[in-house]
Amino acid sequence: MQNARVSWRIIAVACLFAAVCGCQPANQTPTAPEFVSPPFQPIPGDPPTVARQIVFDALGHPDPRIRSNAIEVIATTGEARMMPRAQRLLQDPAVPVRFLAALAVGDLQYHLAKDDVGVLLNDQDQNVRLAGAYALMKLGQPAYFQVIRDAVASEDQTVRANAALLLGKSGQQEALRYLYWTLQRKDSADKVLLQAVESIAMLRDARIYPKLWTQLISAYADDRIVGIRGMGALGTEEARNAIVTLLDDAVLEVRLAAAAQLARLGQTIGEREVQAVITRNLLANMDPTSAERVRVWTALAIGEIATPGLLRYLPDMLQDQSNTVRLAAAKGVLLVERRRPPASQ
Repeated sequence: MQNARVSWRIIAVACLFAAVCGCQPANQTPTAPEFVSPPFQPIPGDPPTVARQIVFDALGHPDPRIRSNAIEVIATTGEARMMPRAQRLLQDPAVPVRFLAALAVGDLQYHLAKDDVGVLLNDQDQNVRLAGAYALMKLGQPAYFQVIRDAVASEDQTVRANAALLLGKSGQQEALRYLYWTLQRKDSADKVLLQAVESIAMLRDARIYPKLWTQLISAYADDRIVGIRGMGALGTEEARNAIVTLLDDAVLEVRLAAAAQLARLGQTIGEREVQAVITRNLLANMDPTSAERVRVWTALAIGEIATPGLLRYLPDMLQDQSNTVRLAAAKGVLLVERRRPPASQ
């Protein structure tokens, strides 16, 4: 990737798809062991059926990165029917998986898992304890906001970053004072500062726009993508116009991220950037890792833009050999189905 560097991004287990999809827990260990994926067999059925089977299978995958991605898909697409299976991952051996499973319980307000997330308050990992507090807060126990608020003062930079993430997700304006305080601390690591900026944007405080703009003009593609996500969370007209400028970025992944984010804001003007990946065969000279990364971005952007000309590519992407590409395509299919108006009786 042009302007590539070792990224600090707030991600579960150094997994691109998790970072693409949204907020993830900060990671202390940037590398993960290799896992052998089961042989892929094409899945028959209509796209929503195939998509759900992909997500369901991924919840039991040996690689915790894939399990994490599957949980994120369930949470962002509102697939509450899969929560009984995802609930089991509250006891997963991998910290990021437990963290994200707890967040899913909170985000979907899945009350049937209330007792299980309560157990996480005694987890050996403080990040997981925070996720449990977040879930209980979302399940109707607002006093747990204080647990998250206090954790943003932690000396552990990972805990501090994750506390900032959860303050942004809390939706409470009271969180702003603690996030700005975190920005002003001299001992906050880059990952903490950038997560605090994004969390302030999530709370729709327009005063953060200049810092988001600084990210958009960074020399590093990773930072520009984080800035795009923050601008999208802010959601103002000025923020939307700023994202439009990244449709001409030199890095393909940045252009696709901008196209997807603009679609979330109601503008499909990035369709041509996504179409170009397929019709102009932009993957031809890429190494396998880069090509996979671009296919993930492409599938996610298609799901957000959702024009007929792009949606026709998703069924084939559901059968991709890559787990992360299949999950990205599944997310796109389920988002489209979620937005479809119910059939009249």
